[in-house]
Amino acid sequence: MNKHAPKLNKVILYYCFTPISDPDAMLLWQRELCQSLGLTGRILISTHGINGTLGGDMAALKKYVSKTRKYPAFKKIVFKWSEGTGNDFPRLSVKVKSELVAFGDPDVIEVDENGVVGGGTHIRPDQLEELVKERGDDVVFFDGRNAFEAEIGKFKGAIVPDVTTSRDFIEEIESGKYDHIKDKPVVTYCTGGIRCEILSAVMVKNGFKEVYQIDGGIVKYGNAFGDDGLWEGSLYIFDSRMKMEFSDHAKVIGKCEKCEASTNQFRNCNTASCHQLILLCDPCADLDSNLSCTHDPSKARSAELIG
Repeated sequence: MNKHAPKLNKVILYYCFTPISDPDAMLLWQRELCQSLGLTGRILISTHGINGTLGGDMAALKKYVSKTRKYPAFKKIVFKWSEGTGNDFPRLSVKVKSELVAFGDPDVIEVDENGVVGGGTHIRPDQLEELVKERGDDVVFFDGRNAFEAEIGKFKGAIVPDVTTSRDFIEEIESGKYDHIKDKPVVTYCTGGIRCEILSAVMVKNGFKEVYQIDGGIVKYGNAFGDDGLWEGSLYIFDSRMKMEFSDHAKVIGKCEKCEASTNQFRNCNTASCHQLILLCDPCADLDSNLSCTHDPSKARSAELIG
């Protein structure tokens, strides 16, 4: 083996809903494991399970996957791989939280050794294609992400709830504004699948009769069908890349906040205390005045989630 061969950098995205009796002990193990392998990224741990996005050398990530799967409750974790740069995350962050996804109520779901109890039916990308062929326009796509993510990519014809964070979803579903689709086949989707585990369970609890969630989320669907299926645009992601495409012919559906030119590129606000993102085309981004808090505060966007 050539010691001087360049490293092949990758990013992995994963989650697992399973009861964890001692999240603090899990934190210590996961942090030590990642540090020993030189990995960076974010891991959240709760009594409901684990949720992570990590970047680094592919060989190190493979060791991480192997060692993590040796923990009996994690042996069936599906790790979703994508290209990395080696600088996708500035540091390693491993934290214990009350929720893997901040819906604002840890008790909104129940978790057992098989995952979330009473959630939507998992559906593979190929099964989704068949469902749409069979049921046609009756199938409703329901975006389980923050609304800004859908500005650059979504499933064709999807309902995009007007939510700023995941904490808004419970009130949004309980509001009654989606009661007209309760008897239709509803397909929830998000980046890697974790948000839909919770969202679909909330929908089922609120009387939606036929709820599905895409197994592996947009990432798995995009890897299977690219831009030749039901998805269009770019996928917003929670690392320094900010977006990814599934092919060389991805459609650009985003609009610049300043001039409405086509763009799929979010920029970070230059104001030090601000964590908002601004959707700008290249010419508008070249003007420093556009990269500040002068943009509409009602369009606040922050990367609060990792899956």
